[in-house]
Amino acid sequence: MDYARRTPGMPSRRRLLQGAALAVVPAALLPATRATARPARLFDYPDAEWAPASTSNYTASSRPGSYPIDFVVIHVAQETYADTIAIFQNPQKKVSAHYVVRSSDGQVAQCVRDRNIGWHAGNWDYNTRSIGIEHEGWVDDPAWFTEAMYVSSAELTAYLCATYGIPKNRDHIIGHNEVPGATHTDPGPHWDWDRYLSLVNSL
Repeated sequence: MDYARRTPGMPSRRRLLQGAALAVVPAALLPATRATARPARLFDYPDAEWAPASTSNYTASSRPGSYPIDFVVIHVAQETYADTIAIFQNPQKKVSAHYVVRSSDGQVAQCVRDRNIGWHAGNWDYNTRSIGIEHEGWVDDPAWFTEAMYVSSAELTAYLCATYGIPKNRDHIIGHNEVPGATHTDPGPHWDWDRYLSLVNSL
């Protein structure tokens, strides 16, 4: 090609042909670029929706490297699903759990990454070594503890146990009321531990 005769600033014939060829290639087959690359996943549990807590309400960490993850702590929120998430997102509240489970359908929200330290147990040592799961509802009303909630929560706990090597027993899957120094009573007398542990161990 006579480069001297090409109009300055105009693309070459080769560039035009390359552009035309790329136009018919499916986007999925093209190399990822900054604009097309998928964003990094922000949550750990594949079935969760991401509802991030305020960074004022947990401690950033790099677990299980920084601290082992030895426990799953079961909570009942004394709130609705939406209000629990809103509390965790309020920087004035100074509280968070890693997950929240909805009563009606078992939907799971992740609010704090597993690697970070949620402020849920009321005991710093247990906070550093546990993952907290809040459940929508009230301790004195067992109607909130639906089959969908039990099954979904058990699936989450089984996943966490498999991921972090947590034994699936009552020494390591505990209620908030069992944390040393706890002043809370959840999950309360209506939480069916036998049923829950049976579900966790069946998964």
